[in-house]
Amino acid sequence: MPRHARGFDTEEAFDHLSKRDRKLGAWMKRIGYLEPQPGWRKPFDPVDALARAILYQQLSGKAASTIVGRVEAAIGSTRLHFDTLGRIDDAALRACGVSGNKSLALRDLAAREANGEIPTLRQMSTMHQDDIVAALVPVRGIGRWTVEMMLMFRLGRPDVLPVDDLGIRKGAQRVDKLETMPTPKELLARGERWGPYRTYASQYLWRISDFGAEAKTPTKRSQD
Repeated sequence: MPRHARGFDTEEAFDHLSKRDRKLGAWMKRIGYLEPQPGWRKPFDPVDALARAILYQQLSGKAASTIVGRVEAAIGSTRLHFDTLGRIDDAALRACGVSGNKSLALRDLAAREANGEIPTLRQMSTMHQDDIVAALVPVRGIGRWTVEMMLMFRLGRPDVLPVDDLGIRKGAQRVDKLETMPTPKELLARGERWGPYRTYASQYLWRISDFGAEAKTPTKRSQD
């Protein structure tokens, strides 16, 4: 089976998208070249990442970081897995600040890992991205968007388009000068032009949605 690399050639993606979509390309040139994501080069543990995604949901970064630190201290490990989470009961999780729903989600994740239902990083490297989504969204508290962020920023898959993300929809609205944001279905159709680099296009759409009146100095590529 083919093995998927973590990351892709962003310079090739920049050139490809600039040629395929002039409207998006004009914004890309205005914003400047986006470097490869640093997360593509860092060690990555899918189960631990999912557990942390659950704990961070609906909280500020500082509050979530505090709770995660308490959980790590309670289990005596910085590795959140079924074996380490098994060292702490639900009452102790609540004492750390973990809500009842998140505790249930962590228990479900741990049980699925113990049953071999969560693909390892090695297994993911040979899986199609849709199969990774299908494997992970049954976990309580893990939605499609969470998995898509993992695919984009940790696994470095090049062709992911989170059509339900409001920032991306707003960015597409600005690119095409629409009165309203495109629906997820409309964005999916619009995004056909951006393949096979929809991940890179998405990174620009987020920036376009937040783009202020004052443009920053574009980042140039090394060979420019």
